[in-house]
Amino acid sequence: MDRRQQKTRAAIFTAFSTLLAEKSYSRITVQEIIDRANVGRTTFYAHFETKDDLLKALCEELFGHIIDSALDCTHTHGLYSDGNAPESVFCHLLQHLQENENHILELLSCESSELFLRYFKNSLNELVQKQFVNQDRRNYLMVPRDFLVNHISGSFVEMVLWWIKGRMKQAPEELDRYFRAVIEPIL
Repeated sequence: MDRRQQKTRAAIFTAFSTLLAEKSYSRITVQEIIDRANVGRTTFYAHFETKDDLLKALCEELFGHIIDSALDCTHTHGLYSDGNAPESVFCHLLQHLQENENHILELLSCESSELFLRYFKNSLNELVQKQFVNQDRRNYLMVPRDFLVNHISGSFVEMVLWWIKGRMKQAPEELDRYFRAVIEPIL
């Protein structure tokens, strides 16, 4: 994708995110998106077939970046100026959420949050599968892997929602301790 296409895509994402902060997904029209992004209808459809495709692409980009960043311990975004990166991928993920890049926390708690929570959970499923379930753990041999992945991802999403509703009073490290205390017995 060339630079011009990247700028257009970024403008569409920004316009869409701004509209999502103002009203529910179902009430947003493609016309409002293109007006806000200052692009033509043909340009929009050159990038996305539908508004649903735009939503999917936005979520993949946002959550994919956060999950990839959490997996890549060398990718620190200046979080660890003292050089001490967290041992827990969950703590790293919480720190990225706390930075609130691209207003992810607002999307997770907006009127259309159920859509974003589903994509967030799906992204987490991949992380949990790679980090924990694919490892040789004997404690959960009696539990189907897909059930375990769903349980851990769902618990993490609910914890993040609890954290947001509580105005994020806990530091990511503290929240990570809570989460690990609950999931480590099953891992």
